[in-house]
Amino acid sequence: MIERILPPAVAVVESFTDPADLKLHPDEEPLVANAVEKRRREFTTVRDCARRAMARLDLPPVPVLSGARGAPIWPAGVVGSMTHCDGYRGAALARAADVASVGIDAEPHASLPDGVLDAIALPAEQIRTAALRATESTVCWDRLLFSAKEAVYKAWFPLTGRWLDFSEADIVVDPGGTFAARLLVSGPVLDGREVTTFPGRFLVDDGLILTAITLPAPR
Repeated sequence: MIERILPPAVAVVESFTDPADLKLHPDEEPLVANAVEKRRREFTTVRDCARRAMARLDLPPVPVLSGARGAPIWPAGVVGSMTHCDGYRGAALARAADVASVGIDAEPHASLPDGVLDAIALPAEQIRTAALRATESTVCWDRLLFSAKEAVYKAWFPLTGRWLDFSEADIVVDPGGTFAARLLVSGPVLDGREVTTFPGRFLVDDGLILTAITLPAPR
């Protein structure tokens, strides 16, 4: 599903269930040693998705461990992102020669709980979200904005190693299926140029909101 909003250079594997026969790599076991069963299942499935995506890039399967701020550690020369929510797990990987960074996020297509939009959205974003809701009420634009911000962070962190607050990216959503995140702090430098905007795409389908950002590798 999410491959519809990602370029061909990105290998995608998704799952809509947690198959009972999946096993973690032994090196991954300590990461969820004290986790509840639901967390273990989603953790196991999304890492299986990641290893299957590695295979699509002709790479050997390796454990996906966690680094700074819980970010996944990918094999050398690989960039990637993982996401999971109720009813969905997905991984998107690419060779760093083709893609500088990728960030994906999945959310249930439902409105955010009360108070969350105020916590994550800039005043201008709240105004634009209300305008979108007034013209197209069948889409949960507040949740879509939240998902887009999550995708922005997942693409941002591997390039910078720095935290990015919700308030540090101003996102404009085009109801046609795209969004643009204008960075309000100094952005990463690619090919000698500072990146000031992260372009993204979104999809609303089958009870899910999916967002994706792909930054091409310098040529």
